[in-house]
Amino acid sequence: MSSDHRVCLAAIVGAHGVRGLVRLKPFTEEPESVAAYGPLSDESGERHFQLRLKGQVKGLLLAEIDGVADRNAAEALRGLRLYVERAALPPPEDPEEFYYADLIGLRVETSTGELLGEVRAVQDFGAGDVLEVAPAEDRSFYLPFTRQVVPKVELAAGRLIADPPAEVTAEAAPRGAASAVAGQEEGGAA
Repeated sequence: MSSDHRVCLAAIVGAHGVRGLVRLKPFTEEPESVAAYGPLSDESGERHFQLRLKGQVKGLLLAEIDGVADRNAAEALRGLRLYVERAALPPPEDPEEFYYADLIGLRVETSTGELLGEVRAVQDFGAGDVLEVAPAEDRSFYLPFTRQVVPKVELAAGRLIADPPAEVTAEAAPRGAASAVAGQEEGGAA
């Protein structure tokens, strides 16, 4: 099973103490809700983990996992990302809210209807969220996921509307066309 229809709720960042507790970095809006959706699984969906929250320390959750009885077993899970089926999550309360997992596969179009590609992933490399967009041909490119660059997300229509910055448009242009785009921006004829 792939993680396409699952959402990553937390990552195990290490062990806590000698009795098998793990420290979790939650990715949920309410940190404690990480254990509210039933057993979580690893990225492959093959291993399942039942969590019981035991407390918090320095912004992380402390959890007990069935079958993890000592520090060595807890340390062996360091770096493991924990997922839940997308269908187990409640629908967003606000129509303007969505889960990032819902963006995967959406068409990316400009306001004039030009197809730029499809959302392959949502990433955060430290400077804010970016969408990885895969065009039908050529290599993928990144769009900043801000209201200015992506003013509309239309889940029901299966698309989002983007107004990419010129440097992204030039980078995403098919090879050979980038110089033509750059020339147009500088006032030259293409």
